[in-house]
Amino acid sequence: MGSLKKFLKDKKYLKIPLVLTSTNHYELSAKINGIGGRFILDTGASNTCVGLDKIAFFKLTTKDSKIKAAGAGATDMETQISTKNKLEIGAWSHKKSKIVLFDLIHVNEALTAHKSLPVDGIIGADILKRSKAVIDYKDNCLYLRRKS
Repeated sequence: MGSLKKFLKDKKYLKIPLVLTSTNHYELSAKINGIGGRFILDTGASNTCVGLDKIAFFKLTTKDSKIKAAGAGATDMETQISTKNKLEIGAWSHKKSKIVLFDLIHVNEALTAHKSLPVDGIIGADILKRSKAVIDYKDNCLYLRRKS
């Protein structure tokens, strides 16, 4: 049987390195609208998210949303939506990415309490599904399918 790496390369997948943090989260670098940031990879997050304090930093145009966010012990959090953003993860990109914005203070407090660095956002299942992602837990990397 061939290796996963070779199989995915033949299927036009791009390899993205992941860093396992002290909290056992995978972290990766990504760009939104050309600006780099630190993100947690979260298969349980339905949407890709960014902290409300990063609107200007990532040059996001936002509008209020009726959707309430929940996660990491917090519920019913107000959100905003930003559409038509360019998201880049390594050599993979998507030009019309929707990003949900909400207060990530509780996430970053939990990370820093465990001696991890704060993050700018979360890469969620929306991107993982769109890119037909494969997570290689053995080699700590993410594979994203290149657009044909």
